[in-house]
Amino acid sequence: MSWTKRQLINASFEEMGLASYAFDIQPEELESALKRLDSMMAEWNVQGIRVGYPLSSIENSSVTQDSGVPDSATEAIITNLAKRLAPSYGKVVSRETKVAAKKAYDTLLMRALALYPHEKQFPGTLPVGQGYKQNNYGSRRNFMPKPKDDVEVGPDSILDLN
Repeated sequence: MSWTKRQLINASFEEMGLASYAFDIQPEELESALKRLDSMMAEWNVQGIRVGYPLSSIENSSVTQDSGVPDSATEAIITNLAKRLAPSYGKVVSRETKVAAKKAYDTLLMRALALYPHEKQFPGTLPVGQGYKQNNYGSRRNFMPKPKDDVEVGPDSILDLN
């Protein structure tokens, strides 16, 4: 079972040094932190880091909702959210938190690039080379054919061809 959004936010506050036994999170602070969490995860999704976090509109998001992220991604989420929330509370996160956030984010980024490699067509300016075969009409091209239009769809998106 993955963490709820509230658990991720509470862990981020603890990472900032605002432990639950000494600091009570007000409902408006919790909603503000949830908006920051949702926006951070939407930004990561655009960058290709997809960890299963339910991206929904702000109105549909709830702190009791299951985050859907694997345990391997929680460290990156907690520490990076703490870095984003700290200035709002007049806090400075420790150097260790910054290092852990960078390392965990880089690990997620490498994992995303390894799982979803980007395919690219050859440009029309690339010479074909000596071993390129002629087409059926006997003419020989000196350059690769121009690339077709790219279609970008992430692994969690649907491509409708109708």
